Order: sequence, then C-alpha cells, then structure tokens
Amino acid sequence: MINLPHINMKKVLIITYYWPPGGGAGVYRWLKMTKYLHQFGWEPIIYTAQNADYPVIDETLFEDVRKDITVIKHKIFEPYNLYRIFTGRKKSEKIHSGLMDEGSSKISFTKKIAVWIRGNIFIPDARKFWIKPSVKYLVKYLKENPVDAIVSTGPPHTTHLIAKGVKKKLNIKWIADFRDPWTQIDFYDQLMLSKYADTKHKRLEKDVMQFADKVVTVSESWASEMEKVRGKKVDVITNGFDASDYANTNVELDTKFSICHSGMMNADRNVDALWRSLYELSKENAQFKNDLLIRLIGKNDTTVYNSLEKFELKNNLELIDYLPHKEVAIKQKQSAVNLLPINNTPNLIGIIPGKLFEYLAAARPVLVIGPKEGDSAKIILDAQAGYVCDYENIKVCKEIILKMYSEFKAETLKVNPQNIEKYSRENLAGKYAGLLNSI
Repeated sequence: MINLPHINMKKVLIITYYWPPGGGAGVYRWLKMTKYLHQFGWEPIIYTAQNADYPVIDETLFEDVRKDITVIKHKIFEPYNLYRIFTGRKKSEKIHSGLMDEGSSKISFTKKIAVWIRGNIFIPDARKFWIKPSVKYLVKYLKENPVDAIVSTGPPHTTHLIAKGVKKKLNIKWIADFRDPWTQIDFYDQLMLSKYADTKHKRLEKDVMQFADKVVTVSESWASEMEKVRGKKVDVITNGFDASDYANTNVELDTKFSICHSGMMNADRNVDALWRSLYELSKENAQFKNDLLIRLIGKNDTTVYNSLEKFELKNNLELIDYLPHKEVAIKQKQSAVNLLPINNTPNLIGIIPGKLFEYLAAARPVLVIGPKEGDSAKIILDAQAGYVCDYENIKVCKEIILKMYSEFKAETLKVNPQNIEKYSRENLAGKYAGLLNSI
C-alpha cells in the first residue's frame, strides 16, 4: 500500500451517519473507501453523529479505521426512544432501518401509525434534527480547517441536506453519494405518504441532485432512474469487497449442504419459491433433508420464520443474530452456497446488495433469487459465480438446487469467479479519487 505524505494530500470531508462502532451494511462502503483513499492522494475527514442510535454495534470495525484519520462528531437528537415507548419496545431494543416486523402482531396498529409519522413528519428521515446543528458546526469548522471537497453518503438522506447547506455557505465542491435511492427506495410506497409529504420528499431529492456537483449511486439501473430526476449524468461506483477480509485460507467447508444468507432479510426478500423448493426436495429425498442446513446471519422479518415453519424447515435452520464482519466472511467461505434473494419490489432491477461482492470474494456458488435481467443477476452470471432463478419458478429452482447438491455430494461444488478485481475496495477507492479529482 502506498502512503503519500500528508503535505501532498487533498482533503475531503465525508458526511456519514454510519460509522464504527455502528455495524451493518450502511457502514462498510465509506469505512472501506476511506481505508484506501490515501493511496490516491485524498485525505478523508469523517463527520458523523456523536450519540447515534445504531441498529447494531460492531467494535471490530475499528480495526479498519486508519489511525491517522480525523473523525469529528456532533451530537444528534433522534426520536427513537419515543418510538420505543409508543410501540411498547424496551429502551435497549435496537431499531432497524426500512420496514421490518420483528415483533408481535400486537403492535401492528401502533407500528402503522409510527410508519405514517416516519414518512410524513420526519422528512427526509428520523435524523432531520441533525441538519441545522450540523450545518452551523461544519461551516465554523471548515472555515478554520478548509477541505477541497465534500462527500455526503445516504441514507439517511439527512446527510445530503447537511452537505447542501454547507455548500450554499462555503461553495465547496460536493458529491452526493446514494447507497440506496431516496423516493425509489423499495419501501417508499409503504410509508403511507400524504400528497404534501410525497411532494416534499421529491422536491428535496431533486434539489440535492441538481445542486450537487456530482451524484453517484451503486447500480446502472438506479443511475438511469436518477438521471430522470437530475436531468444530467449520474455516475456509478458499485459497492465491493475488501480482499483482506477474505485472506484467511484455513477455512474448511461445511459438512452439511449449507445455504447461507448474510444480512437482513425483510418481507420483500422472503421468497416462498425457495422454501417450497427445499420442502419438496426434502420430501422427495430423505438424505437431502438430513444434509440440508439453512444458515441465516442477521435480523429477519417474522414472515421468514412463518415460511420456514410452514414448509417444515425449522429443524434445518441455524440462526445467528449478528456476527462481526470478518467472522461473516468466514461463514460465507465455508458455506456450500451463498443465498442472494433480491427484494421483490418496483425498483428490483437495480438492486445490488452489498453482500453480492462479498460472495464473489468468498468464491462459493451464489444462488440469486430474482430477475435474470436485474443488475445483480448480470454481475453473478458475468463472473460465472453462480445461478439465477426467478421468484416463482419452483421447477428451475429445484433443478438448480439439486444440481448443486449432487456436486456437493461428489465434492465438486465450486466456482472460480472471473474478473472480480474491479470490485475490490482498493480499485473502487481509486475510481472515487478520480471522480473527486474531476471536480
């Protein structure tokens, strides 16, 4: 790794809500990006929340935070304690982003009210109270500690409004980085928005996209949709994998035919066709039933457990609530198959879960449940890294699983992903540095 002297560095302020000790998918993109940006002449300065209400904690991620990086924090008010009281949750209970029903049906009515409040009152999101204090704080800080550029990364899209406020006052070049879309996010149509709230979300989104010097997202399809809002080019820099997380070569494959899913599985990712396929194969072949292991790492919607019970698969289930990121990498490498269900939602074509790239690095066969024309399917098929089955095609799903199971029994189940180095975090940091240089 090349470390350039600080005197030659340009400086970029990264505005991000998610940062260690916060864990989960929202952290990795910019934690890993900042790990490698130094090599390309850019010194990152992190701005994040002082007392964030993270859904998961992973202290091990501090290992990837450069010792010489500047991290500045400012306090944030979040309404989640009020949400916990309103929905009858414990004060210590973590709240997950998106729409996840991990609790009892008894709170379903109050949760609906909470969802309405989230969409119609907290615009753009529950971190809205961080905007004005952050703009005030950063304007003062940057006058004393100037930078060459700003990157805001969302969700939460509050970060983009902070960056917009700073740019208005100091005219610093700014890239708005969308890890997920704003009004095209998979659960947007479930927020029960009033006409006023929908209009406001869309106006703020358009303001951000048009005022930013560059807009970046993670898939080609999403970029095409965002260009309709922005009226000009949206750049694509995908997520990726950090090769150092997958350097452990002393990983033994599972003795069971393990199908592993890493990360949150919400109701939109709960694919009955897969569970039905596994159920039917188990009924047809007692040895398959005995060999099958379904490993779920992370939080899951109650619909997932209901489906597993419905299809008599609970005895084949291994539940792991949360693992540090590097331990997840080990589980991915030892599994027979890594599962990639794509959210069955209106924006499904452009969805590329971050775990896809980690699955490539793990070099185990990937089973994509989703459309073959989707961006995720294209990446997996181009890399020769696995198989794709549409949501409702049980016949094809069974054929694919049976093929992989036969190879597993013959000890020949493997893949050799092709041309994946372009998705390494180091290469992606170089691409981002090029974008920063261009503005």
